[in-house]
Parts: sequence; structure tokens; C-alpha cells
Amino acid sequence: MDSNVLYYPAELSWLAFNERVLQEAADKNTPAVERIRFLGIYSNNLDEFYRVRAAGVKRQITIAQNDGNEEEAERQIKLMAQIQQKVVQLSEKFDEIHKDVVKELARYNIYILRKNDLNDYQQQWVRNFFINKVLRHIAPIIIDKKTDLLKRLNGTSVYLYVALRRKERNTRYAVIQVPTTEMSRFMLIPPEKSKKKKHIIMLDDMIQLCLEDIFRGFIKYDELESFSFKMTRDAEYSINDEIDESYVEKMSESMKQRLIAEPVRVIYDTDMPDDMMQDLRKRLKITKLDTMHAAGHYRNFKDFIGFPNVGREYLEHTPLPAIDSKAFSKHNTVFDAISANDILLHYPYHRFLHFTEFLRQAAFDPNVRTIRINIYRVASNSRIINSLIDAVDNGKKVTVVVEIRARFDEEANIEWSKRMTEAGIRVVLGVPTLKIHSKLCIVSREERGSLIHYAHFGTGNFNEKTAKIYTDYSLFTRNQELADEGVAVFDLIQYPYRRYKFQHLQISPLNSRTKIQSLIRQEIQHLNQGQNAQITFKINNLVDKELIDDLYRASQSGVKIRGIVRGMCSLNPGIKGVSDNIEIISIVDRFLEHPRVMIFEGGGDRKVFISSADWMTRNMDNRIEVGCPVYDRELQQRIVDIMELQFNDTLKARVIDTEQTNQYVPRGNRKKVRSQVEIYNYLKQLEADL
Repeated sequence: MDSNVLYYPAELSWLAFNERVLQEAADKNTPAVERIRFLGIYSNNLDEFYRVRAAGVKRQITIAQNDGNEEEAERQIKLMAQIQQKVVQLSEKFDEIHKDVVKELARYNIYILRKNDLNDYQQQWVRNFFINKVLRHIAPIIIDKKTDLLKRLNGTSVYLYVALRRKERNTRYAVIQVPTTEMSRFMLIPPEKSKKKKHIIMLDDMIQLCLEDIFRGFIKYDELESFSFKMTRDAEYSINDEIDESYVEKMSESMKQRLIAEPVRVIYDTDMPDDMMQDLRKRLKITKLDTMHAAGHYRNFKDFIGFPNVGREYLEHTPLPAIDSKAFSKHNTVFDAISANDILLHYPYHRFLHFTEFLRQAAFDPNVRTIRINIYRVASNSRIINSLIDAVDNGKKVTVVVEIRARFDEEANIEWSKRMTEAGIRVVLGVPTLKIHSKLCIVSREERGSLIHYAHFGTGNFNEKTAKIYTDYSLFTRNQELADEGVAVFDLIQYPYRRYKFQHLQISPLNSRTKIQSLIRQEIQHLNQGQNAQITFKINNLVDKELIDDLYRASQSGVKIRGIVRGMCSLNPGIKGVSDNIEIISIVDRFLEHPRVMIFEGGGDRKVFISSADWMTRNMDNRIEVGCPVYDRELQQRIVDIMELQFNDTLKARVIDTEQTNQYVPRGNRKKVRSQVEIYNYLKQLEADL
């Protein structure tokens, strides 16, 4: 069968996922302020798509052309055209939704004003504010023949392209960076009379209103025009292999390379005149492989993720206060709690404080000897790292594996590494050829003359901030067989040349793929023997063709397969004779679905796993990932119950079909079920019953 039928292109599937985010912004049942924030999330996602995914396609075209592989080059060129077409369609939807959200905010007396909307009082306030607070951050780039504009711009900021026009003279151009790193992009204008109405002006419009204050006296002009634009660069980087460079120094150099990487997309204001647009295209060296298209007035819409609610509380989601885990709170120490039973937390429904408390107590407990932890992304003011430093001060041996190649967090992780090293923590920078993506922490404690390991296996990062908006699982266990294998993972990272055997854990790149494949084959065997057979999984991305083929074979054998895939899904459900028995949905709601879960019915001996790994080739073969079995039957059932709540979602679940049209799961006569709210209620009741 044609591979185009069997495998949906990952890049187009990624855009389909982002369309689901856009659907949340379009949904009039979503509170107004949350709607505009979803537009920010969509924009931020699209930036990352171009920096990574689209840039990768462009690189594949270049490689294929250089190698003389015209067939592959043509295939990638066609894919790039499909990407550009889809993005333009989504951009048109985006602009329509934005206009609708602005109108809805106005109905709640929140007005986002353009520069031409201001009355005399508001104009005067803006001009005064600009002179006193904003102008100090403005340093225009005056363009002449020697200006290499491509080298002067970064790929994360929003800019204004300014035309300084003179009669019977050539137009001069300048670029102004909107200083969003120095100040908020949203300025609330103090009320002149009524306090009921809230007026917000964007920093972009404020600068455009006050352009003359920037250029007057420096450059002669008869007319000023300015329009926003944004450039997105290729985020891939290379590291040179000189032996005398430290790994951190190499990564720091790669940051400089990223700043001058090639552009892959330029978006500009729809109202920008053609002569300005063509001049900008020429100066940024845009090729036919790059995306350059017009869109609405504002660029870098990702800032709208932080759009302030200056109105009533109901303009945001009703808060769901994090739930306290009685499994922890009914004991004096975290170690007593974990010794009593394995504990499973589900963020953000449960308090992340339980994990930070795990480390805080470990930092001063006289019986704790060592702490080992993987760090991929942490909060900017991390209590976790503070506890690790406290542990060193208390004489504990602390080893922290830092993945300094965590995309877009490299610089922060380099700084954390330096700070921890200075504090006396042993910092391990991982394996040069493999990213460390596991969510593993081991605290070793002396008890009655023996060293006992307390292990944490998770699906999400050790990050206090994202733990409030990402759904993830944390498993705490004193099971020494699991914990010993967890310790062996840290040995593997530090001594990868040694041989390791993992009986319980799924460890990429050693055995994750083969263990998952074996579990799939076992379900086929159970079905052939007349036993219960079903595969249920939840992951962020499903694009590994080898695993997809395994699922196809299981489906063809009659095994029922259900999946929840948040993002990219290259598997095509519902192909006659291939994937008839596969059902896949995707859920996008107020929290970002992030856990990786696998459930195999096992002929009546159910097996449940949580993991840090998505079903992608990179996660199976090119990263260190950890999947952990959940052995406690009650905790297994909890995961199964939560999965069923999600499969019963009738409000936020979309069907993944062969065209990825993002149709909502048909509700029919069923009651309205919003799974994230139902999961919260389920866990709250479960804790109340303990």
C-alpha cells in the first residue's frame, strides 16, 4: 500500500494539532481572556514549528538537491508547498478569530485601541509615557548600502519596518525592535472619567504613534510610514568537534550560530505597501523555499499568552485549586509515606509541592546520603535547585544530570550548570550523542545499616511553573528492584560504555522499542488464544513508522487499539484491512496534555506503564528515556479510570481521521463530559474517601 496512505506527514499533522489550539480560541464557550491567550499559544507554537519543523524540511530540500536526489527534493518541495498553503489558511482563520475576540472583549468593557482610536486625552498620555518610559529602549537600525539586515535581527522579536519618504528623493528605510523584553507589551491607559471601561494600547502602536519623536532632527523626511514584521530563523545548530573545547563552551557557541541562522519565514502587516514589502524581501534574502506572507496588524502574537485580565474573574477559567495528596499528608515524612505505599500524583490536579517537599526533606534529613536527579527544563526561580544546593551544604552527595541541549532552554541550563557546580553539586552534562529526557530522581537513605533508594519516575519536567498547566504523572516508590534500575540509569549516563540489563524499566535507546514491540506481539498472542487483548495508550506524538507498523499488524489481527495523541499522529486510523480496529482521539483544553501512558490487557494480567518517551524515532533511538511499570493494582486502576474519562470526553475530544479534519467527537445523546474537569472531580473525591 502507498506510504502516503499509511503514514500522514508529521509536519502537516503538527499543523493539524495547532489548528486544534486555534479551535479553542474560536470556541465562544471559552472565556474571552482565555480565547486571546489561546491565540498567543497558537502563535508561539507556529514559531516553534517554523524554527524546527519547516526549517528541517528546507534543509532536507537543500541536502537532496546537493546529493542530486531529485525525487526526494521534489517530494520535500511538495511538502513545503502544502505547509505554506495550510499556514496561509490557518492565518486567515486566526485573523477572523482575533477580530471576533477583540469585539467580545469590548462587550466586557475591555478595549484594545489602535493608534487612530485614541482621543486627545489618551494620545497625550501615550506620548508622555513614550517619552518618559519607552524611548530609552529604542535604537533604530538606519539602513544603508552596507547594512546586512539579516545579521542584525533576531528570530524572536517583533520589528517595525519604517519608510522615511521625501519628495523626489529615494525612500530611506529603518528598523525598530519593539522592546518587549524590557517592558510589557500591553499598556493600560489610566481612565479619564469612567473606571468601568479599560483601555489597552499595544507597545507597537505606541511606538508607531510616536515615530516622529524617534527620528526628528536626525533624518530628513516628509512622511513616515511603519508596519510590523517578524522573521523566524532555523533553530538547528551545529557544534564543532574540536577536542579542546568544553561541552558548555560548544553549546554557548551554538547559541551565537542560532542568532545568524537562515530565515524560514517572514510575516508582515497586510497593509504594508508593495515597495516596502519587496525591499524587505530583498534585504532578508527570502527564497522561494521560505514562507513570506501578509497577516494581521500584530506580529509576535505569542506575547498574548500573558494578556492581562483587567476585567471580571469570569473572563478566565474558574480556578481548580490543586489537591492535597493524603498519601503524603497523613505521614510525618515523605519517606514514611512512600514506605507505606507507592504514591501516584497527577499534575496539575495534585500539588507539585509534594515533589518539592520530597527534595526539601531529603536536603536536611540526617539519614539521606545521596540525591540523583535529571534536569531537562526547570523554573526560572527553582525551589528544586535551591533544595539541591541546601543538600550539599548539609553534606549530601548530589549528582545532577543537566541536558543543556533542551531546545530553547539551552542558555538557562548552561547558567544553572555553572551555579550548581559553584555550589559543590556534581553536574553531569550527559552523553554527547544522546539527549537525556528522562524524568528521574533517586534519593538514597541509610536505614538500619542498609542503603534504601526512594525513586521518582515521571512523565513531566521538574518545573514548578509548567506543573500548573501541564498534565503529568509522578510515581514515588520504595520498590528496590525499580529503584536499583533507576540508579543504573544514572550509571548508564555517566559510563555509557558499560553493559546494563534492565528487567523492569523501558530504557531508550537500549530496550524501549523492543519491549513495546514485545508487548504488542503478546496482545496478538492473547487474542489468538481467546483471551482478553487490548492496547490503550496516551502520548504526545506518534510518528515512528516501525511502531505504527506494529500497531497496524495488531489491528489486522483483531486487537482493539485506542489511543490519545495530543500532537503529531502519522498513523491513519480506519484504513480498511489495515487499521479498522484503531481509534485515536486528541484532547486540547485548558491544561496541556503531556503524560505518556501504555496499558496492555495481557490476557487478564493487565500491564500499565508511564514513560517520558513519545513514540518517535528520536525518543526510541536517540535519547535516554525511562518508562516505568506501575505495579500497584489500585494505582493501575486509577490510570485506567482517568483514561476512560478522557475517552468519554464529549466536549474537548477530536477524532483523528485519515484527513485530520479535527472534527469533534460526536456527542449524540450522551451527556456533556469535559474530561479535565471530570478528572479533577474524580481525584478530589478519591482523596476525600481516603
